[in-house]
Amino acid sequence: MKFSFDADLDYQRAAIDAVTGLFAGQDVMTGAFDVYAHPALHAGFQGMADTGVANRLVLDEDSVLENLHAVQESSGFAPEPTLASSNFTIEMETGTGKTYVYLRTIYELNQMYGFTKFVIVVPSVAIKEGVLTSLGMLKE
Repeated sequence: MKFSFDADLDYQRAAIDAVTGLFAGQDVMTGAFDVYAHPALHAGFQGMADTGVANRLVLDEDSVLENLHAVQESSGFAPEPTLASSNFTIEMETGTGKTYVYLRTIYELNQMYGFTKFVIVVPSVAIKEGVLTSLGMLKE
């Protein structure tokens, strides 16, 4: 049995472009990684350092909302009237390459905007272990 892999399926590329499009106009964040945080930002958190805040978003909410409208319009969705939060999700069916899409999205966000910190939430330990195995981070 031979598997073939296509790195740019249209629906996968559309999902990646939708996420990266949300940050259109964002300056590329390059240079030193450490950004000094005001002590009040971590008051009460034992052992938290004064450095390490990354992915500074320079876009204001209106710009992000405008970008969201552009992404929604290009995808055929009705535009949201307001930006309820800065939390966005990509929802895909089983077997469509979600792992590839979110890993490629991370790569693209880093290349385009210099983002370096990401949080990935998976619904089960089994899926997490499957992702780690596919990345070679977990021995089978």
